[in-house]
Amino acid sequence: MREPIQTRHTVNGVDLQVYEWPADGPTIFLAHATGFHARCWDRVVERLPEFRCIALDMRGHGLSSKPEPPYPWRRFGEDVAALADRLGLEGAIGSGHSKGGYAVTLAAALRPGTFSKLLLIDPVILSREAYRMMPPDGEHFAARRRNEWASPEAMVESFAGRPPFNLWDRDVLRDYCQYGLVPNPAGEGFVLACPPRIEAATYAGSAGGDIYDEIATIDIPVRVLRARPRGTDSVMGDMSGSPTTPDLASHFRHAEDVPLPQYTHFIPMQDPGFIADELRAFAAGAQG
Repeated sequence: MREPIQTRHTVNGVDLQVYEWPADGPTIFLAHATGFHARCWDRVVERLPEFRCIALDMRGHGLSSKPEPPYPWRRFGEDVAALADRLGLEGAIGSGHSKGGYAVTLAAALRPGTFSKLLLIDPVILSREAYRMMPPDGEHFAARRRNEWASPEAMVESFAGRPPFNLWDRDVLRDYCQYGLVPNPAGEGFVLACPPRIEAATYAGSAGGDIYDEIATIDIPVRVLRARPRGTDSVMGDMSGSPTTPDLASHFRHAEDVPLPQYTHFIPMQDPGFIADELRAFAAGAQG
């Protein structure tokens, strides 16, 4: 597998860790979900050897800077736009999962020309009504996540048998754990690269994140991959179904909606080969 070139770039007052897998083909820019990191894309990238791929650790995540909360979601889109400007990115295929989908969408509006197409993988873009009703604060369950681990292998062993991780590709789960931990600065072992309080603050930061005015300005092809619907009895933190508003595609100028009822919200983790195929087909102009 290709090893990425690692660089750091200061934008909007934070240092962002960036990974690039060079190639002669078109550029694909990849943005991860809340609590994740850039290396969760490794198993997608390995299936796209002809593409130049770029992924970042968003603020608060991975090896990027971790400023104190709050973490309003607009800031993630602003960071992507500023990073794209720093990298001179033009005409790339932008793809984001969950919060990453929100971020590349906002960046496409803030810096037109950055992306030629957007593949949004179950993006957490809610209805306008949901943003108006969402409480702006309150502790999220992520604040109580286990933070300390003896090793990445111990984390894999702990997660492998329980939902949603039991549905993930095992190599993706290993990457999630290996690159999602950093040495414990207070002693032995490891801690989460995205600390629980920052993950919780990021979830809380989605309140007030209405970007529909910006969405209306995006004039490039967009494909929305949408996981299976949420059940009526879903509880807080249940990501087995899609949080994406069902009519999202209709708010873009040129978008198609692709329902994928066979998948949970964690589509790239369950089936990185499917996402790689979608990116290759989308880059070639094929319809879903």
